[in-house]
Order: sequence, then structure tokens, then C-alpha cells
Amino acid sequence: MLGAVIIGRISGNKINRFAGLADKHLALFLMMNQWIKAKQNGKDLSKYLLQNEYKDIAVYGVSYAGEALVNELKDTEINVIYGIDQNADIDCDGIEVVSLENELKKVDAVVVTAITFYDEIKKKLSVKLECPILSLEDILYRL
Repeated sequence: MLGAVIIGRISGNKINRFAGLADKHLALFLMMNQWIKAKQNGKDLSKYLLQNEYKDIAVYGVSYAGEALVNELKDTEINVIYGIDQNADIDCDGIEVVSLENELKKVDAVVVTAITFYDEIKKKLSVKLECPILSLEDILYRL
């Protein structure tokens, strides 16, 4: 009953914003859960990237999933050349983080960790780079 009273005080815009955040975090949880399942089954992201000849990569989105990806690839044959994030001031395990507005160095592929707005992100990156733009979520389900 208390929840109904609180929700009654929240405007429609806030409810929509909270619902959007809930959807985003659920999708993030499901992707991270898939990552754990893949690891438990002996699957390896670095092997997937190497098999597809993606040795030097950039990581788009260096928040939770991006930081985990950088750490996952740390002692492998995959080189994370830089990160790309709206907040270029983020420290992500010592890698350079740049804004999408910066000039982007050539890489073999960009792995996008953001699970929302992937299509828009891919379009923006495709204008700036001539390499495959990969979704981390898609990779995890292909492993």
C-alpha cells in the first residue's frame, strides 16, 4: 500500500525515467549473467577476438561492463588501445579514454559495451572508423 502512495506522488515523466533505468539495468544484469555463464563453460572472449583477427581494439563505454572487459583482456594477446566514453575523464585501468568527438586511432575493431542505443553508437563510430563495430552483448551470446 505504501508503494502505491509513493507512486501516486511521482509524475509520469519520473515513472518513465525510472522504468527506462530499470530496463537498462535489467539488460546489463542479463548480459553480465551471460558473461558468467560463458566463463563457467570455459569460453574465452580473447580467443573469440583472436579467432576473428581483432587484436588491437577500442572499448566503447568504460563503465561497469567496459571496465570488466578491459580487466578480462589485460593479460591476453588482445591490446585495448583506448576507451571511448562520453565522460573522457574516467580512469579505466590505465588505458587512455577519449570522447567520441576526438580523432579516433585506427583499431581492428571497437567493442561496444553499452546495451542501449547500440545502433546509434554504431552509426556514429562507423563515420569515424573503418573497422567492425561489435556489441559485447552479441559476442557473449555467440561464445
